[in-house]
Amino acid sequence: MKVAIILLNYNSALDCCKCVSFLNRQQNVEIEIIIVDNCSCEDDVKALRELCSEQQCTLIENHENRGYNAGNNIGLRYAAQKGYKYALIANPDMEFPQEDYVIRMVEKMEEDEEIVVCGSDIVTPEGRHQNPLRESTYQEELLWPITYLRYHRKGDWFLEDYSKTGYCEKISGCCLMVRMNFIEHIDFFDEGVFLYSEESILAKQLQLNKRKMYYLKDAYAIHRHVKSEKGNPANNLLKLFSSREYYLSKYSGYSGFSLKILLLSKSLQKLFYKKICFHL
Repeated sequence: MKVAIILLNYNSALDCCKCVSFLNRQQNVEIEIIIVDNCSCEDDVKALRELCSEQQCTLIENHENRGYNAGNNIGLRYAAQKGYKYALIANPDMEFPQEDYVIRMVEKMEEDEEIVVCGSDIVTPEGRHQNPLRESTYQEELLWPITYLRYHRKGDWFLEDYSKTGYCEKISGCCLMVRMNFIEHIDFFDEGVFLYSEESILAKQLQLNKRKMYYLKDAYAIHRHVKSEKGNPANNLLKLFSSREYYLSKYSGYSGFSLKILLLSKSLQKLFYKKICFHL
């Protein structure tokens, strides 16, 4: 079986190079590495062209950056056209020490056709786990100052028990495997968000279609995420709030007065962080 591997790049050619070197060590599975560039600077694109030429990767150059979901959809539509059954979506800053990582994910999804999204244990270099996850509750969304104080110090935002394999509510978007016929069924990822809340939207789409998401603890990868290299933190916060409002309005299931109160709370949160970030 051949599996599509989709890396969405934005000025991260060095990360892509390292990630490709890990992926090329995968055993017992054929892969096609598809790098979608999300309108990076010319030097970064040039480095990607050299990488793809040397390593026989497929490069798709996107001349407009419309965000995470839109960028990954370019790779997913390419994979659909080529008839792939599975696609692994990974951030360029992922590392895969297990040389059977991809085949482990494939075998689990082959074993259980109800699974349409599968995630593994994801660990940071500091040893923090990032899977599996749960959705925030209404109270946690509404009372965001308390929620922030509760989780900020620990850093394990809505983390579930990573020591247990099984069905789960949500997994991190930094690395996940999808069943292509389901992705085509939902008409690919929702492009209404630029960045953030993609996992929440995907989790809700699974629930609405009565399909399953799975956490496989025996497969693991390293997420070498460096926050300082990922753009302006203040601007990213505003994107987070906008994406969250979109999710709550369209997917959360809240309606009427409950939704209005929640959106009002999120608007106050946005105003608070705008004042903190832009006026200090």
